[in-house]
Amino acid sequence: MKKPALWTCPLCGQRFVTKNMSHSCGAFTIDSHFQDKDPIVRELFEALVAAARRFGDVHVYAQKTRIVFQTRGRFVSLTPRKSSMAGHLWLKKKRSHPTIHRIESLADRDFVHNFRLERLDQIDRAFRELMKEAYAVGSQDFRSG
Repeated sequence: MKKPALWTCPLCGQRFVTKNMSHSCGAFTIDSHFQDKDPIVRELFEALVAAARRFGDVHVYAQKTRIVFQTRGRFVSLTPRKSSMAGHLWLKKKRSHPTIHRIESLADRDFVHNFRLERLDQIDRAFRELMKEAYAVGSQDFRSG
């Protein structure tokens, strides 16, 4: 089944599944999010980008307060901290992983999994599987089963 075209914000050029979707419209850079951060934070970011790109096309862009990974929808959000990476994954089921510290329910069928990364080895096979599942959700290809 063919998916509808993404809507493009006429002001900032970002693409979204629905018209006028909430976003921080403006010109922001990824590099600005890493000013005054420990080098490990950028290394964590690069490892997450590499992991996500193994699943397919990923648009990575900076917003005012975060960095977002998007296919059709935004499926990973990252907020660089001084010496760690905070973020969340959009999943359709509750999942667990040692880095996940809170799960928020959205309408009983969507779950935001909040995580914190401090070391590269935390981006293990299980975490990458969660990212792959989130990628499918963002691509609107998730099938519950």
